[in-house]
Parts: sequence; structure tokens; C-alpha cells
Amino acid sequence: MQTSSDRHEYPAHWEADVVLRDGGTARIRPITADDAERLVSFYEQVSDESKYYRFFAPYPRLSAKDVHRFTHHDFVDRVGLAATVGDDFIGTVRYDRIGAGGRPASGAEADEAEVAFLVQDAHQGRGVASALLEHIAAVARERDIRRFAAEVLPANTKMIKVFTDAGYTQKRSFEDGVVRLEFGLEPTDRSLAVQYAREQRAEARSVQRLLAPGAVAVIGTGRTPGGVGRSILDNIRDGGFTGRLYAVNGALPEGQKELDGVPAFRSVRDIDAPVDLAVVAVPADRVPEVVAECGEHDVQGLVVVSAGYAESGPEGRERQRALVRQARSYGMRIIGPNSFGVINTSPEVRLNASLAPDMPRAGRIGLFAQSGAIGVALLSRLHRRGGGVTGVTGLSTFVSSGNRADVSGNDVLQYWYEDADTDVALMYLESIGNPRKFTRLARRTAAAKPLVVVQGARHGAGPRGHAVRATQLPHATVSALLRQAGVIRVDTITDLVDAGLLLARQPLPAGPRVAILGNSESLGLLTYDACLAEGLRPHPPQDLTTAASAADFHAALSRALADDSSDAVVVTAIPSVG
Repeated sequence: MQTSSDRHEYPAHWEADVVLRDGGTARIRPITADDAERLVSFYEQVSDESKYYRFFAPYPRLSAKDVHRFTHHDFVDRVGLAATVGDDFIGTVRYDRIGAGGRPASGAEADEAEVAFLVQDAHQGRGVASALLEHIAAVARERDIRRFAAEVLPANTKMIKVFTDAGYTQKRSFEDGVVRLEFGLEPTDRSLAVQYAREQRAEARSVQRLLAPGAVAVIGTGRTPGGVGRSILDNIRDGGFTGRLYAVNGALPEGQKELDGVPAFRSVRDIDAPVDLAVVAVPADRVPEVVAECGEHDVQGLVVVSAGYAESGPEGRERQRALVRQARSYGMRIIGPNSFGVINTSPEVRLNASLAPDMPRAGRIGLFAQSGAIGVALLSRLHRRGGGVTGVTGLSTFVSSGNRADVSGNDVLQYWYEDADTDVALMYLESIGNPRKFTRLARRTAAAKPLVVVQGARHGAGPRGHAVRATQLPHATVSALLRQAGVIRVDTITDLVDAGLLLARQPLPAGPRVAILGNSESLGLLTYDACLAEGLRPHPPQDLTTAASAADFHAALSRALADDSSDAVVVTAIPSVG
């Protein structure tokens, strides 16, 4: 409960970065008295139709009184939030506490508020209003408001849909040509499901934009072979990337138009076509300039392989925070910094924007690693071990999050959950910043496709470069949470690769019934006991005896696989002497 002494304090904890439906980002924050010019500029860009829907009358411009009212709030009875990209408003929402008869009220005894939105036409359809509704509802609950009321013109179907799709328990009435909606703000199973679904679609889309770009610019490509930027450029080109590729180097001589057959430019601004992804490989002190150029060119996302950030100490940590703030001000997401890169083997994409010299074999395994060094080791092991006869044992996508300043394992899980090219998900995690959300996402993903995890850090202290603080839960507790979520937890990266290859090569059993056959009675009994210990329902082992030939094994295995009473078959075989 707020007291009168703190009614006007700026609630910084209401600020939040959100991912929108198209994968772009925006910042939601309280509107203050300093936002007058931004509000006027925003309103001028809204169409006359949207203004009419908001105010129920032609309203070409805001009066000085309107601007004052919409920018001066007590953050208790009157609250306004803005969705911003950079310094510009793209949407606003406000509530005013009301009492009996719909009149302005104050204090917790009045637990209802009127709510209204306005979204810039160019940004409608991106989920801005839905995100604002989630945040203004959370603010209202914090201020002891339990119900929202909204009056909407019947023709304003988009806004009616925002309210009705939110999942709250609501009541609708029609009076004097206006639809009046009233709904409680207590979360329901449906409202939470709607919120999680919006989050999943948005975060998955934001990762998809990074992994399947139509055009890539590598910024920081040396003029001679070698070096990080030039190596990544060569790897993208040699991997057969299906989109457009550009080399960017501010030191290129005037008139140089290409680098080893790749169109070359001195700045991303000079590229006369859209760029979806920029791979940034310049020294850390030059990155802000590069990010500004990318933002002004409407680049959608960044992979920052540059080092010199939080892993280097306090100064680097502040540089990393500034990097994220700057990128988000342009609506861009970041993988990295200090990233090893990303890979997508899909034939439609074929992107090797990483330091791995060879494009991995295409397959059905998704791989996420926080550590670049571990990522290299995992890619190497998969390459060596993935030479089976089936085409599923290679890689679908690979993400090295580096310092995990923005895109994290949670985001990649959201992407893999709906990615038709990924059947098995492997993750090397040195820390888990939000165990509750990770467990929720892991449980849902593991129900659709196997998820195998290695925990790298055992003492609650993740690598210094990671922007998200490691969980303080004991390692055993986190392990238990993962098991309860259906995650397959293994101890080493060798086990991670082994489990991934096994799961990629065969479907998951439909149930717990296991047939056991082999040429050793003792080994069969050991397998039977092991199945019981894991909660499975094994059939009595079938002993083929040590005299069994290959044909005997073939016949027994064929019968077991055709038996509807078994969901899986385990074959134990001891080789004959000689």
C-alpha cells in the first residue's frame, strides 16, 4: 500500500524491455512530465481514424491541458506507460482510478480504473497493445486496483480483440453506441496461457530473425586473410549462405568494391539494400559507433564476437550494459558479446556465421553453449561422431551466447520448441539466471522433443562476463528441478553428445514396456534390474544362449520389434571368443 509521501516517486521498477510479436524489441516505462514533446510528436504521427477511436470524436491535436494531464501522474491513482523505441513513443496506455458512477477516486477503497490505449499506426499489429496491457495490469494490481473498465467504439475491433484475447474474466455491455468492457485483473489460467503464448511467439521470432537472415553484413573484415572478422566472412561465403553477404571495413580504400568476391563497403550505411543481421568483429571501443550505424540502417539483430566486455572487469561490465541499452533503443537483439557465433544448416539458409571453419553436417540436433570454447568442443565431437548412416545426427542450429548480455538459453528454447528442423535440443549451461522460467520452458520443450543439459558451474557463480547473475540455488536443487521438468541431465559434454546422437537416431519409446534379449543370462538380468530401478516395466529377459548366431539375433529382434506389448527393445550381446 502506497502512502501519500511516496505517491510521486518515479517507479523505476516498472521499466522493462519487451520482445514484440515480430521479434523486435521495445521498452515500456512510466510517462513523466519530461515527456511532453515526445507525446505531442507521437500524437501527430497517429492517424485521424486512430485518434477518433481513442477520443470518440475528431481530435486533430492535443491541447496544452491534455498534454499536462497525460504527462503528470501520481503513479498511484493515475498512471501512464509508454512503449518506446529509442527516444520515440510507439504506444501509450493509461489508467485513472474511478469510484461509484465512474468518477475519479483515490485510495484503495476504490479498486476499479478506466484504461485506454493508443498505438501508432505504423506499429499496430506488432503486439504493442497486448504488451502494454500486461504491464499496466501488473502496475494496477500493485496499486490495489482489481478491475479495469474500458469503453470502445464497436468499429474499433482491433482494440476489442486486445481486451477479449487477454484471457481475463470479463463482462461486456452496450450502451449509447459504446461497448463497455469490465474485467478482473487477477491472473487466470487462461490469462497466464495467453501471456506465455505471446512471450513464446515473440521470443521465438526474435531468435528466428537472427538465425535465418536474408542478408548479413560482417563488420570488421580485414583486407587480408586471417583475423576474426575476415574468418567469419570466409566461413559464411564458403558455407554456401543463400542470402546476400556484405563485407564492411571502415579502412577500405576509396573505390574498392569487393573483398574476395564479396561486395565491400566502408560503412553499413553505404549498403543500398536491407541488412537483417550484422556480425560485429571490431574492437570494443568501436562497437557503439557500429551499433549506431546498424540501428540507423534498420538492421534487425547483432552477433557481437568482440571481446573486452564484462569478462574483463567493472569497466567492461558497464560497457556491456551500455551495449544492450543502445541496441534495444533501436529495437535490435544481441547474441554475445564475446560470442563464437551462430550456425543454421537449413538448406534454405546455410549460415555459418561463426569461427567454426567448416559448416557442420545438416541434421536434427540443436546446440546451445554459453562458452565459446565448449561450443568448439561440442561441434568437434558432433562432427567426429555424427557419421552415422542416417541424416539426423548432424546439426540444425548452433548458438554461442558468449556473455549472454541479451539472448539467452530461454530465448533459444522458445525457438526450438516450434522449430520443425530440430528434434533434439542440447544445452551446455554454466549458469541459470531465472530457474523458474527456465524450468517452465524446459518442461514444455521436453514434452515435445528431448532436451539434454550439462550444468557447467557447480558453485552458483557463473562466468564473470554473463549479464544475468547465476542462480544461488544449490546445484543439487537445480538438478532436481531439471529432472522434474523432464530434462535429461548429464555430467559431461561427452555424455551430452552421446545422448544427443542416441536420441536423434531413434524415436522416443511410446511407453515404459521394455523387451530384453541377448546371449548372456546374467547380463539380461542386470538389464532387467536397471530398468526396474528407472521405473520401467521390463519383460522377463529372453536368453538366446552363447550359441546364438547373427541370424538368431536377427530373428529374435524382429519378433520383439513387431510385438505390440513392448515399447522398446534392449539387446545385450557378449562377443564370442575368437
